[in-house]
Amino acid sequence: MAWILLAVAGLLEVGWSIGMKFTDGFTRLWPSVFTGAGIVASMLMLSVAARTLPIGTAYGVWVGIGAAGAAVVGMLVLGEPVTAARIFFICLLLVAVVGLKATSGH
Repeated sequence: MAWILLAVAGLLEVGWSIGMKFTDGFTRLWPSVFTGAGIVASMLMLSVAARTLPIGTAYGVWVGIGAAGAAVVGMLVLGEPVTAARIFFICLLLVAVVGLKATSGH
């Protein structure tokens, strides 16, 4: 269950990080409300998952999912550059996430 919560928390991190792009520095009400709710929900789920998972693993996986997901969404939806180097480093992030899970002992 902790891994599922952690995965959902990571996906919420993707959502709120992309959401910040639409808040205009938290000056737009509804994008700011949704982004803030995503931040709170993501961190709550991370904290619940960290009750049973090692914090280094939980945090690393959470950040990895968020960073890789935000980069992919940025390229696919927001028109950010798609280069071989960016794809390579996103793949490295995903390998690190899988490695942390595989070596967590849980």
